[in-house]
Amino acid sequence: MPRAKSSPAVADSDAAPEPLPSTYEAAVQELEALLARLESGQMPLDDLLGAYQRASALLAYCRSRLEAVEQQIRVVDGQQTRPWEPGA
Repeated sequence: MPRAKSSPAVADSDAAPEPLPSTYEAAVQELEALLARLESGQMPLDDLLGAYQRASALLAYCRSRLEAVEQQIRVVDGQQTRPWEPGA
């Protein structure tokens, strides 16, 4: 029985994933643009899965970068966490 032709979004899932941006700021910028496209409702259905997967990867990257910076701040502060105080 012949296989049904897969959509481009599904076919792209077998390809190597696009590399993540080199900086947190670039990842946030790409994520914001991607979310705007997703929320607009104008993205073709075939592209939605790939866009969702990319957004998920960007979000995980941003979270990991934030956690790394938080760890560095803890080291600098001598493992003491303090509540944020505006203007301090």
